[in-house]
Order: sequence, then structure tokens, then C-alpha cells
Amino acid sequence: MAQAIVPAEAAGTGPTRARTRGLDLLAFALLGTGLLAVATGLVPPAGALATGGRILPILIFLGTVIVLAELAARAELFDVIATRLTGWARGRNVALFALCFAFAAATTALLNLDTTAVLLTPVMLATAARAGVPPLPPAMTTIWLANGASLLLPVSNLTNLLAADRIGLSVGGFAGVMVLPQLAVLGAVGACLWIFYWRGNPARYTPPAPVRARDRRLLLAAAAACTAFLAGVLWGERLELVSAVCALGLVVAYARWDRAALGWNLLPWRLLVLVTGLFLTVEAVGRLGLADLMAAMIGADPGALGVVRAAVTSGLLANAVNNLPAYVAGEAVVAAGHRDQLLGLLLGANVAPLVTAWASLATLLWAQRCQAAGVRIRWGRFALTGAVTGAAALAAGTATLLLTR
Repeated sequence: MAQAIVPAEAAGTGPTRARTRGLDLLAFALLGTGLLAVATGLVPPAGALATGGRILPILIFLGTVIVLAELAARAELFDVIATRLTGWARGRNVALFALCFAFAAATTALLNLDTTAVLLTPVMLATAARAGVPPLPPAMTTIWLANGASLLLPVSNLTNLLAADRIGLSVGGFAGVMVLPQLAVLGAVGACLWIFYWRGNPARYTPPAPVRARDRRLLLAAAAACTAFLAGVLWGERLELVSAVCALGLVVAYARWDRAALGWNLLPWRLLVLVTGLFLTVEAVGRLGLADLMAAMIGADPGALGVVRAAVTSGLLANAVNNLPAYVAGEAVVAAGHRDQLLGLLLGANVAPLVTAWASLATLLWAQRCQAAGVRIRWGRFALTGAVTGAAALAAGTATLLLTR
């Protein structure tokens, strides 16, 4: 199976150059639907402007953090880390599983889930190829943790940014509330990953040689930029400001030492168009009756039952449509003072979308990277194992939230 993997550079550790027509069509279809709703008056101009003002910081953050991560990957920062982790496992499958798990969880929590899907997927696949192990276990580790490890910090997921703003929590406050539910979710996801994908691997493999970066100056600049980004996030600065400053710093380094790497293709315009279209479309659909349906399913109980209903509803809707509109639609009907219910909604939207390819944007991006690397995904098995894992993770996270609130 390792022979099915193309080299890391071709798999996309640098800026993605391949056309992804399906994502293009989806992005423009959603944006067109949202703009049509505004043009016809279904979404009044005041509502559209309010939506735009709310998502602008998110768009700035998303655009700049992907640029930061793309340039860091081109500097081979992730490759260096990944191959060293593989070497540290000393040829043992169980140790490789633990290291891949920790690396994917940390990348998601500290950067964000889309960064994990876009950049860590080809790194994991290339690492599997070098070690001569099957590519599917590292690939599934990447996507399940891209979703499952996205609860800890506001930066970890776009939905977290919205929830933290709605509840009024700082970065530290948000982490303090979500750390135990996040650990419970990671436990459930880890158990399912081992049972479904990792335990069938050979017990031993041959460790690959460490990667030596082509340009040590850019490697150090990328490491400094990512370290500064993490420090800014943990310090509590505005996320869009931190990501923009750190991305700009790394762009300056590339302008000096590798100007050819810079180009407009670094900007994740598909993500920006898609997110804008999703927000406008969800507001339009909400005015057509989705809000009433969500209100009926979630209910108004601020207690344990209301939290469970919110978590299950957002998880189901995320797999049916997408996790971002699922959270936005649910948030619109949860009363402002029902913090626990809103956190339950967030749990469902973050950790449950493991069943369908469109349940999260991260899954769509991951699937494209796997396809580019020649890895075949059996979507029936993906849905079945994802349903079991999503249900287990949601149950563990929700129960922990209720026990610790």
C-alpha cells in the first residue's frame, strides 16, 4: 500500500496547485445562493451586513493562518517534525500510533482543524510511505483528530470562535471549560482508531531517515513564526491579528530567501468563499423554517436534557449538511443565558461530523489530499466506523461536560 503514495512534495506539502472542481462548485453555489437571498430580500441588507461584520475577523484569521501553515510546510517544518516522531517510535507500531495521535491532536488544538487537514495529511502519508506502513491508519488519525481534537481553544475551530464570542470567554476561560470534555473525546477517538485501523498493522516497521530541510534559514523562520503564533494565541491576543502578523513575518522571510514560493495561490480563496456562502445561506434557510425546526429539536431546557438535545441535534445536522451551518443554525435558537446548552451544541458540531464526506470542510480537504496521494477511501467503511466513533466521542464529551459544569 505504501507504493500508492506519491512523494511528499507532489502530495501537497507546498501550496496546492491542483484544481478541485467539486469544492469550487460547492463554494460558488453557496455564495450564489446567499447573494440571491440578499438580492431578493429574503435576507435584508442589514442582516447581510451584520453577518459580514461577524465573519470578517474569521475570514482574516482563516486566510492568514493557512498562509502561515502553507509556508511553514514548504520550509519542511512539518516534515522534519513528523519524520523525527516516526524515528522516535523506534519501529514499533504502538509507539507510532501514539506519536501520530499526539502530533495530529496538538496540530489541531494549537493551529486549527483545517490546517491539520490541509497540511498534516500529506505529511502523515509521506511518513507512512517512508516507513513502509499502510497509509490508511495515519490518514484516519489525521481526519478524526482534525474534528475530534478541535474543542480545546477558540483557535482550534471556527465554531469555537463563534461560541467564545457568544459566551464571552477568554482563551484561558474557554480552555478551562473544555479541557476535560476534550480529554474524554480524545480517549474515545483513540480507542476507536486503534480498534478499527491501527491494531491490524505489523508490530514492527523500519524507521525512516530524518529529513534535512533544504534551506535551514527558512526552517528556522517558519519555526519562529509558528512559535510566535502559538504564544500570541495563548497570551490572549486577537486571533486574526496574531495570525496576520506571523504570516506576514514569514512572507517577508520568503521574499528575501525564496521569492518564487510566493504567489496568490497561497491564499485559500475556496475556504473564504465557502465560509461566506455558508453563513449567508444558513441565514436564508433559517428564515425559511430551519430556525423553527432547530428550536423544536433543541428545546429550551437549560439543564442536562437540553444539553444532550443540543449536542445530538447539531451532530446529526452536521453530518447531514455541514458542521458550520449546523452550529450557526443551532446558536440562533439557543437562549443567550444557556451557556451549557450552547457548549453541548458546540460539542456535537465539532466531534460528531465523522460520517459523511461533507460533514466538515476539513473532511473535504482531507479527501482531496488523500486522492492526490493515491490513497483510496472506502466511503462505506468510513461512514460506518465514523458513526461509531462520532457517537462514542459525543457521548463521552457530553457526559464529561455535564459532570464538570
